[in-house]
Amino acid sequence: MSTHSTASRLRILRVALVAAFAATLPLLAPGAQAKGTLVYCSEGSPEGFQPQFFSTGTTFDAASVPLYNRLVQFELGSTNIVPALSESWTVAPDGKVITFKLRRGVKFHGNANFKPSRDMNADDVLFSWNRMADDNHPFHKVTAGQTFAYFEDMGMKNIVDKVEKLDDYTVRFTLKRPEAPFLADMAMDFASILSKEYFDTMQKKGTPNAADVYPIGTGPFEFVSYQKDATIRYKAFDHYWGGRPKIDNLIFSITRDATARYAKLKTGECSVMAFPKPADLDEMKKDPALTVLQKEGLNIGYIAFNTEKKPFDNKLVRQALNMAIDKDAILKAVYQGQGQVAKNPIPPILWSYNDAVKDYAYDPAKAKEMLGQAGYPNGFDVDLWYLPVTRPYNPDGKRMAELVQADWEKVGVKTKLVTYEWAEYRKRSKTGEQQAMMFGWSGDNGDPDNFFVPLLGCEAVKGGGNVARWCNKQFEDLIIKAAQTPKQADRAKLYEQAQLIFKEDAPWITVAHSVRFDPIRKEVKGYKMDATAHHYFQNADMAK
Repeated sequence: MSTHSTASRLRILRVALVAAFAATLPLLAPGAQAKGTLVYCSEGSPEGFQPQFFSTGTTFDAASVPLYNRLVQFELGSTNIVPALSESWTVAPDGKVITFKLRRGVKFHGNANFKPSRDMNADDVLFSWNRMADDNHPFHKVTAGQTFAYFEDMGMKNIVDKVEKLDDYTVRFTLKRPEAPFLADMAMDFASILSKEYFDTMQKKGTPNAADVYPIGTGPFEFVSYQKDATIRYKAFDHYWGGRPKIDNLIFSITRDATARYAKLKTGECSVMAFPKPADLDEMKKDPALTVLQKEGLNIGYIAFNTEKKPFDNKLVRQALNMAIDKDAILKAVYQGQGQVAKNPIPPILWSYNDAVKDYAYDPAKAKEMLGQAGYPNGFDVDLWYLPVTRPYNPDGKRMAELVQADWEKVGVKTKLVTYEWAEYRKRSKTGEQQAMMFGWSGDNGDPDNFFVPLLGCEAVKGGGNVARWCNKQFEDLIIKAAQTPKQADRAKLYEQAQLIFKEDAPWITVAHSVRFDPIRKEVKGYKMDATAHHYFQNADMAK
């Protein structure tokens, strides 16, 4: 089929969908709120609505959280694993066979082009998994230019051998090796369950990748419309297996600037806002119309060196630039003290954190000397990419970049500051275009594996999550062994060793672990902060 005909069909489909949904929700004037409408001021645009393709919190908040479910999920506010699309599961004594009993009566959403004819069953689980795992699957390459980022970053091909349907409501995963974090991995966004019937229907209509553009899931909200960089609209799913949400409509008002988000929160134009500026917190806490929720961050903000590119292929250069940065000054200026300086790639609240690791001391004179030893006595020029959006692990990428630029200048390194729109930033970094870049991570499942493997593992160089493109055999052997070790205490010892190797080799500058804040208006009831920095609204209500 020619791309031209597919593209024109997609355009027709897009027009049809927009027209079908245009009348679904009234446009809200600033400050006005329809009955049961919650407006969330989010910090950026999603890269898309297909959770299999992406790995960022901005996208997950807009896609996998409201629209989809997984076989298991985390109990809200913790990383305890509880049933979701599967009611129960059993793990074989050798840890290599996990059998899930699926929940009956789970409904999929519909839209102008698709009305489901059946409930969710084992076929959907197999379709969702095999689409990522099997390069020859008919839907593996249906959306051009997209990869299954998280699946690849986690090295899932090396973990799962096969997935089988035992009957309509029983699915068996057979692993190639025991994998201690496997159940926690299954609660993560990339493992969202898609509708096989929807993809088949769109393929028959000649627009197979429409199923990746216009999301259909089993989640608490249905997708209504998306106006790029402005608004996402959802409505409560009446037939949600977990009980219909209390609010009727959920609106994401995409507002990149934290000051603008705060202004909207104050006027009541939005009810909940993402990622406030630390400098605004005191004022927010004094406002009788607001409540500021807070949680210790399961996160890390860092600067990664592309170890495949000169001069960052030289460990001495990486160590020197670590020493050239005044992290305490960054913590004060950027985080306003709401967090702590980071020395490890995992936060101190996570088990296996190695407190014996010594951080690089701030020492510009020593840094300059080491650059001379590395063959750069006069320094060099570097492009530093800085974050274009506020993230839970970094409230102000530009301010941080300016401080780093000034610090590196002192040791002769001339830094040009560069940024891109968020989706572009991620896309370019996956191919290794960067020299040095600001990035970070909010843990998705409460297991250290979720930091080490997708951010620093060798598979994640291919997947694009390892933006340092650092592949260290010693480190890799330890983290893989840890994942195959059943006892947590034994796993912790292996991760402690891995942290020592990481620190010595210095693929990153570990900057900070931040405290997270969710400012909400007093009329929002039942909203709870999630342990993993996602924003869940299915239990929230608006006081009349």
